[in-house]
Amino acid sequence: MGEKAGTTTGGKYVESGGEFTRDQRYIATRITADARDGWPVEPGRYRLAVSRACPWANRLIIVRRLLGLEDVISMAVAGPTHDARSWTFDLDPDGRDPVLGIERLQDAYFVRFPGYERGITVPALVDVPTGQVVTNDYAQMSLDLSTEWTAYHREGAPQLYPEPLRDEIDEVNAVVFADVNNGVYRCGFAGSQEAYDKAYHRLFDRLDWLTERLSGQRYLVGDTITEADVRLFTTLVRFDPVYHGHFKCNRQKLSEMPVLWAYARDLFTTPGFGDTIDFDHIKRHYYEVHRDINPTGVVPLGPDLSNWLTPHHREELGGRPFGDGTPPPPPSPAERVDPAHTPLR
Repeated sequence: MGEKAGTTTGGKYVESGGEFTRDQRYIATRITADARDGWPVEPGRYRLAVSRACPWANRLIIVRRLLGLEDVISMAVAGPTHDARSWTFDLDPDGRDPVLGIERLQDAYFVRFPGYERGITVPALVDVPTGQVVTNDYAQMSLDLSTEWTAYHREGAPQLYPEPLRDEIDEVNAVVFADVNNGVYRCGFAGSQEAYDKAYHRLFDRLDWLTERLSGQRYLVGDTITEADVRLFTTLVRFDPVYHGHFKCNRQKLSEMPVLWAYARDLFTTPGFGDTIDFDHIKRHYYEVHRDINPTGVVPLGPDLSNWLTPHHREELGGRPFGDGTPPPPPSPAERVDPAHTPLR
């Protein structure tokens, strides 16, 4: 599932002796053009609750930006840390989301499901008129932004999930999720040496596979950015600040894997990707919240981020980032990342 609060273990992330297993039970309601689940596509009706710290939520922030849906689906940004109960809107005045009027994301879950017992996760789409959560099925949510909200895409929006490539995108996404997106967590939350060793080898074997795949092509599937690139990027961008040390994914840093490092820098400097990344929120979340891994809550000052802006030369492989489309405009002032939290200026 997405990054969660409100665990049944009271905020504990590692179970001694075992492998980490992600709870993948979602609120599977979909917002669709035909309103098949009772929730129609409708501009201004829904609010996307995210944290910039969370890689799963980061996907939705990027896709929303690339497709130009900022004025169609508003965004509530929770702070980078949470307690065992819920993500909180502590970045907003008075600690309350100005649109939903709530202090904790759990309030939207409880409106629809009183006493909801599973994790309170971001990202989540909330119905503004009723204040109830509609879905937290993050994988389907981003695909639906591409396929169900087409009437409201900006002019020049890229095709992130083009029909001729969907089978290949799905295949790549499946292995990247199992071995990389979730693989870093399987390392970090391993409860035994055996579980960690298995997860470590599985992660780096897949990163080697991705290196080979990306050695001769600029993007994961086809010659343009797709959903597959979005999903891999949000893990890679967190690798050196968090996963290498905090999660013990330390065979190499991303910056020591030349192909993946160049690929990540290429995407980072592509409008809609790097301009969504808040490195301060990312580090604070992992190091402050996961107290069973980092009991002191001390947040490292490094790494140096200036190398994200060094030349990547991936354009030499060809490819057209947005296909026949165009880059998104800069983010609105209200949605810009704090300049102190990013190397982008």
